[in-house]
Amino acid sequence: MESVGFKEWAVVCEAMGRGRQSIILRKGGIAEGREGFSFKYPEFFLFPTWFHEQPQKVRSDRGIGSLPMGHGLESPCQIEIRYSARIESSHTITSWDIAQALEPLHILRPDVVRERFEYDEAPGLHVAFVRVFRLKPSWSFPNEKRYGGCRSWVTLPAIPGNVRFEPILSDAEHEKRKQDFLTVVCAVRNQ
Repeated sequence: MESVGFKEWAVVCEAMGRGRQSIILRKGGIAEGREGFSFKYPEFFLFPTWFHEQPQKVRSDRGIGSLPMGHGLESPCQIEIRYSARIESSHTITSWDIAQALEPLHILRPDVVRERFEYDEAPGLHVAFVRVFRLKPSWSFPNEKRYGGCRSWVTLPAIPGNVRFEPILSDAEHEKRKQDFLTVVCAVRNQ
């Protein structure tokens, strides 16, 4: 796996690591460049961030319990990578009906999804259905300035050779969620 990190709120990374979220919804960061956001890498590490993170923007009804909220720090001295993800299906959605129908697969509040959907002149979202893996052991390295800023992708140091990857969900549960995702995306598009 290429050593690249996808920056996401720590609370969302943890929800994915606990099997509570199976999709990534992204509009794009300020520093995405002229091409804008895209899911550039099929596999990546979930890089937890606390920048702009606000606990009130996630639904508490998703059984996420106590999740890390940055411990009051904007820039921790160490970055801990606990999860990786592999994209199995990605789409650019321009239908608000699809965005709403995907609610069971993520923890974000509807108003947050709506805000992201409507941001910019072109309404829509990039959405990816992912398979998430737990790193055993977790991987830590010093935080550096190069990991900052409003961009989605960061190059990470070489991963230690002793790290194993364990799927978060069983094959059966993962396939069920994937079918749910594809049904929503395809059914709403065909209406």
